Amino acid sequence: MNNKIKRSPLFYVGDKYKLMKQLINLFPQEIVNFYEPFVGGGTIFLNVEAKRYYLNDIDKNLINIHKFLIKNSNNSNKFFKDAEKIIHEYNLSRSYKEDMIPNSLKKEWKKTYFARFNKEGYEKLRESVNNNRKNDPLILYILLIYGFNRMLRFNGGGKFNLPVGNVDFNKNVVNALNDYFGFVRDKKMTLSSKDFRKFFSEKKYSKNDFVYLDPPYLITASEYNKFWDEKSESDLLDLIDKLNKKGVKFALSNVTHYNGSKNELLIKWMKKYKTHKIESNYISYHNNSKKEIKEVLITNY
Repeated sequence: MNNKIKRSPLFYVGDKYKLMKQLINLFPQEIVNFYEPFVGGGTIFLNVEAKRYYLNDIDKNLINIHKFLIKNSNNSNKFFKDAEKIIHEYNLSRSYKEDMIPNSLKKEWKKTYFARFNKEGYEKLRESVNNNRKNDPLILYILLIYGFNRMLRFNGGGKFNLPVGNVDFNKNVVNALNDYFGFVRDKKMTLSSKDFRKFFSEKKYSKNDFVYLDPPYLITASEYNKFWDEKSESDLLDLIDKLNKKGVKFALSNVTHYNGSKNELLIKWMKKYKTHKIESNYISYHNNSKKEIKEVLITNY
């Protein structure tokens, strides 16, 4: 495993960056094939050394962004040049390179001046995406970087509908992109966008394979959890049991308690495996209060 913890350049909702030092110490030391059926932003796989990676997410746009970034890993200069062209065209802030926010705006909107400055250009860029039938992964990536809570969200009509966020294309974004490019450049990777049941059904496992799972959490209230229900949870736990019977090592991230709710299904199921308490510090976006949450990593090794 790497000493330096790398963060996904997507800074995606549910990102495990702040927990990686705890998680990585609980992962197997030797991994041949690494499987991640809920890859999300990708911070986990960026910190795992394996011979081959099988990465999946139900969100096709998310997977297309990963594919696009991997494709550009051998020509990162072109990527940054193309991204900068769009950022300039729509007059979006770029603090990694220059401070272009007027002082008057900073004084009037001390905590939200990035959002105030970028709102007009962001909405024009969003409109250009919604008028184009094909989603350009570079433009989607830029919308994600400047968007609220750095998510990908589309309405029922297929229109990207996330508002601008108080964020910026900053040095952290550039550093994360360079780390991502450096890591994936020489790796053997297979990416897919399938329901997790189909992803599992198509795989054959060998000794020293490792499956890491970070599914939507049944009892939390995130945007990407809204299609996850008890049937999905039950199916996933059954599939993990089948992995265990085949002798495949797995680790499942999840929460047992959340703001007064309990995941009884998970609590009962996990008694047959090893449970590691994960110290988390989630803050509510709505009132900046600390959430009452018990996070765990469940393993069979």
